[in-house]
Amino acid sequence: MQQPIEHQLLHAEIHNYKCWIELTDPETLKGVFNGLLATADFNVLNFSEHFFPVQGYTSIWLLAESHLAIHTFPNKGWSYIELSSCNAEKAILFKQELQQLPYALQGEASKISTSTPE
Repeated sequence: MQQPIEHQLLHAEIHNYKCWIELTDPETLKGVFNGLLATADFNVLNFSEHFFPVQGYTSIWLLAESHLAIHTFPNKGWSYIELSSCNAEKAILFKQELQQLPYALQGEASKISTSTPE
């Protein structure tokens, strides 16, 4: 027998984490970020990616908690990372785990901002 689904009323707020990472290889990025999402206990609903004909790569993970997007700039050696999540704890864990990786980070790598409609 199936267990009943528990519903939770969420506040209207999104926790955003964005930074640049010195890594552009699509296969490495997919492996690293699949691992980070799993460690932070995010629920991946879908994944999509696009390889640009000349250079560049974009991927997005649709999460039950929102989404993660990556855009590469191989000519500069950097990729832009942006996580949006309605779960602050998971976003914080994602950020902490990312900061432990052996890759250089730039931009707003030290903070998570919170957006609300109020």
